[in-house]
Amino acid sequence: MTTMTEASVREFKMPDVGEGLTEAEILKWYVQPGDTVTDGQVVCEVETAKAAVELPIPYDGVVRELRFPEGTTVDVGTSIIAVEVGGGAAQAPAEQPQAAAAQPQVAAEPADEPKPEGRQPVLVGYGVSTSSTKRRPRKGPEVAVPAPARAIQAELNGHAPAADRPRPLAKPPVRKLAKDLGVDLAAITPSGPDGVITREDVHAAATTVTAPETVAQAPAATRPAPAPVAAHDGARETRVPVKGVRKATAAAMVGSAFTAPHVTEFVTVDVTRTMKLVEELKQDKEMQGLRVNPLLLIAKALLVAIKRNPDVNASWDEANQEIVLKHYVNLGIAAATPRGLIVPNIKDAHDKTLPQLAEALGELVSTAREGKTSPGAMQGGTVTITNVGVFGVDTGTPILNPGESAILAIGAIKLQPWVHKGKVKPRQVTTLALSFDHRLVDGELGSKVLADVAAILEQPKRLITWA
Repeated sequence: MTTMTEASVREFKMPDVGEGLTEAEILKWYVQPGDTVTDGQVVCEVETAKAAVELPIPYDGVVRELRFPEGTTVDVGTSIIAVEVGGGAAQAPAEQPQAAAAQPQVAAEPADEPKPEGRQPVLVGYGVSTSSTKRRPRKGPEVAVPAPARAIQAELNGHAPAADRPRPLAKPPVRKLAKDLGVDLAAITPSGPDGVITREDVHAAATTVTAPETVAQAPAATRPAPAPVAAHDGARETRVPVKGVRKATAAAMVGSAFTAPHVTEFVTVDVTRTMKLVEELKQDKEMQGLRVNPLLLIAKALLVAIKRNPDVNASWDEANQEIVLKHYVNLGIAAATPRGLIVPNIKDAHDKTLPQLAEALGELVSTAREGKTSPGAMQGGTVTITNVGVFGVDTGTPILNPGESAILAIGAIKLQPWVHKGKVKPRQVTTLALSFDHRLVDGELGSKVLADVAAILEQPKRLITWA
């Protein structure tokens, strides 16, 4: 056994994975003490106030100690894992062919020969891990160590990795929900296709696993972390810790509401021609394979309105007492995800053609739904759109995203009686609401922007003449 000295131990500290973040919560460890790790290998997943991020280790060695358990919120700059490097690290054979590392690592292995799989780090600068994690034998039953993204996909396809016991099949957001509610996934009977546990399964189980006596009787190896539920009657109340994205959203909205003087204006508009244009664009060869929907044209209409009224695209610099006019538009799209409300933005949206904007919107939505939105994608927004109409809501008074000057809410598009060419006819109608910072945007400017958006949606040919 190699003797470890302090000089051979490297401390990996919690990095600032986003601009100006001060803390992050450790969601999941992918290694344990005694495991061999290599440069670029992902060792844990953390949740910041902006996104869930996987952290790769920047050197080779053997894990000596995990400084914090899962579920702990750790300050940036604090050591989270100690790794013995140098002579203490197990060295891979020098003659190992590089071609072997390039082979797919998700093929099913015999149950008596489980092999961990490599994973792709998501942070830039570390490269791709070509070695798998080596584990020493452990005593007693244990839950299988979480596999990388490709193994999770294999699980969802019905190929669970070999382990000491079968690993319940569930997507990462569902696992996070179960953790927050103190539910053991192994005790749930899945109702989803191919045996996948759904959010509904977790909620249904929450009322039966949160009672104090139930948790106390759980075996030590499968006992969940201390449940966030703290009530006299677990069947009547559920308490969920406010942290991560939801905590950051709450703080940002309170700060925005009580810092920027909000003004909201409304307009109801006939969007029948816009809806017809959406259907025409779906058949256009240039738009094939792209996401074409009313949001796309509303986003383009807002960009045109900003071009005609550029002063609305600004921010307030309190420290220097200046208004900062932006000559670019990073268009934010509010997205409701299992982790909470996030607002990723399309960089330089003002320069994009309609097909390019459609492609960017599609990527943004898909990435948000998969929970893979990066912190950088949520920084630097200038103006935001929030689509409350998808929930059947007519309109609302949206709160500004901090640091931005305006936010446009889109209501539900419905058939309504409308006076068209002197006659009452059924028309597709929606209500738009524009909130803006009254320090930056006065009533005249805000009204012009909202009126321009409405005019374009009523007569979408203006997209060509005004763009």
